[in-house]
Amino acid sequence: MKNNKTEQMKTYLFALAIFTSLTLQAQDHSHAGAQPFNYPNIEGYQTLKTDLHIHTVFSDGKVWPNIRVQEALRENLDAISLTEHLEYQPHLDDIPHPNRNRSYDIALQEAKDHDLLIIHGSEITRSEPVGHSNAVFIKDANSLLVEKAEKAFSEAKKQNAFVFWNHPAWHAQNPKGNPILSDFQKERIKKGELHGIEVINSVDYAEESLALALEQNLTIMGTSDIHGLIDWDYTEKGKQRPITLVFAKERSIESMQEALFAGRTVAVYNDLLVGKAEFLNPLIRASIEVKSAKYINKTQILEVELENVSSSPLLFQNEMDFSFYSSSPVFEIPAMGSYTLRIKTIAVKQSIDLKLKAIGTFTAPKVSPVIQWSIPVEK
Repeated sequence: MKNNKTEQMKTYLFALAIFTSLTLQAQDHSHAGAQPFNYPNIEGYQTLKTDLHIHTVFSDGKVWPNIRVQEALRENLDAISLTEHLEYQPHLDDIPHPNRNRSYDIALQEAKDHDLLIIHGSEITRSEPVGHSNAVFIKDANSLLVEKAEKAFSEAKKQNAFVFWNHPAWHAQNPKGNPILSDFQKERIKKGELHGIEVINSVDYAEESLALALEQNLTIMGTSDIHGLIDWDYTEKGKQRPITLVFAKERSIESMQEALFAGRTVAVYNDLLVGKAEFLNPLIRASIEVKSAKYINKTQILEVELENVSSSPLLFQNEMDFSFYSSSPVFEIPAMGSYTLRIKTIAVKQSIDLKLKAIGTFTAPKVSPVIQWSIPVEK
């Protein structure tokens, strides 16, 4: 009897040791998990959070399409597009699929009971000077699988696709790391067959691509170009995937398509925001809410509590004539966090215009906008 109890105790302690070891290992590798994206609407438009450059095992990705849907739902995205390479299919021996629409069909089925827009898309994959481009809002991917690249783009236009140039600064195709606008792209733009350009792809921001976007009036895009798991490539590193914020009149595929053709976007990668001033500036302004503004008793020092309601930490520099008390002129308001400024207004004011340069956000290469808030002072 005593031996049985001893053996039972040994078994229990052994099991406890294993459980403790596994728990500690899990703790060593645990992270906060993917955080949901939050960005405010701007006046007249809904802000849709999108990733329109994604891969699965149906081209050169590493996951099944339903995983992409689940990742997007966890991150509170509004829309995704599974843009499989049309011409590059390294898994065909294991996953033969003559139908290039198959990835989209699986994702659509996975998302049918969820509030996520699945945009039908494909990646036209050619060597330079054609490069890689995504065609989204297509109707049939198989029709784009043709020998001549020019035919693929003209077919995308027939389907009323929005087409954007992928990673134009990718060093594997452009060793200097700078985009080259070839005669092929110029012709596509002239014919209305190329409408956007990635200024952020994966972890790379190319300000030369932003310059091209402004010069050629191309829609500014940011995408993850994800092949592995979002957790592996971003969450485990304390980052969020790059996305494109699309300012649409309503939350629908048709409205999102109209907004992209109209160029109403901001590309986002954590604390980096890139877009035309007419959209970036109101986004930053809406991202910062003034919670209170009142003077410290018997002083001319105004305390202003600011709250960042976006998922991007925002770095600001003082552009006012007034200086700060007990604060650097450069300060950060964390994502979904707050910060209290103390402003030396010299005399008591009934209102104040807060003027801040949004460092790390760009409306053109090396150009950061100055944003202004008119703040009434509490009595």
